[in-house]
Amino acid sequence: MTARENAKVFVDSNVLLASYDGRDEVLQTAARDWVKWCWQKRAGRISTQVLNELYEGAVRSFGLTALTAITPAHVRLHVRRLREWQPPHLDRYAVDGAWDLQDRHGLTYWNALIVSSALQQSCTHLLSLELPSYAQGGEIDGIQIISPLSLRPQDLDNA
Repeated sequence: MTARENAKVFVDSNVLLASYDGRDEVLQTAARDWVKWCWQKRAGRISTQVLNELYEGAVRSFGLTALTAITPAHVRLHVRRLREWQPPHLDRYAVDGAWDLQDRHGLTYWNALIVSSALQQSCTHLLSLELPSYAQGGEIDGIQIISPLSLRPQDLDNA
């Protein structure tokens, strides 16, 4: 199997938000390329935490801007569509795992919960704009942390 056939990419809410945000066109394009790749390869994974952060962040950040004018109904439509990635419910294993990751790696609780959810779903990669600063592009418990700006989806195909 090639990397693309068995890759599972957990997508953090900050990457999904960047795919909507036109203020940084380079970042928006990179984020959109990754989201598109995840849909095409059926490799995208998220959590209910990500869906909630996406909804709140999009409504708060883009709902009042005349340039982007994204309505709550529009955001809800995207959140509903992302449910096709079948995010697991937050359970005690994810929380206990997050606490362990927080203690061992010095992550914030919310970032540890993201990593824990990715581990629960057997993800190979975690796409985030925040976590690379923790892992410096490395791994946390076997999950490669990547930024949409440092690796293109086609690079993962060729890995």
